[in-house]
Amino acid sequence: MSNPRNNGQLIGRLANDPKVFENKDGSKKVLFTVFTDRAYTNAQNQRDSDAVPVEAFVRAQTQGLGPYANIHKGDLVAVGFTLRMDRYSKNGEPVFDLKVISEDITFLEPRSVTQARLNERVQNAEAQNQALQAQAAPVAAAAPAVAHASAVDEQLPFG
Repeated sequence: MSNPRNNGQLIGRLANDPKVFENKDGSKKVLFTVFTDRAYTNAQNQRDSDAVPVEAFVRAQTQGLGPYANIHKGDLVAVGFTLRMDRYSKNGEPVFDLKVISEDITFLEPRSVTQARLNERVQNAEAQNQALQAQAAPVAAAAPAVAHASAVDEQLPFG
């Protein structure tokens, strides 16, 4: 039986693309970070935000990553979560690690907006890649050609 009070909702933007780790049984662990705004403003009338690390688990029977396959850096999402305390020993000392476990995720922007942001990231990456290739091309062209003949080659009887 689950505790109906051990849950909450995070609303914010993804800090990065999710990281996926496959488990031995075929299930997957998805890690991502959500930047959420605080409910109050500071003395400078600015609203601070917190980076909240979130874990999600995808069952082995689920095809792909489920809804987590469609989340990308910058997406505005609402994450329904539960809290879990992992307890273990490290160097003989007890460690208590509080985890935010995603139960569901809701997209708060239209697909056209998220797709446009993703396309812009791809175009920027391609432009950066082309610029790096252009910088590398003159270096390769400027390298002197190395003659393959050497003193050892001249001494071989079969030329």
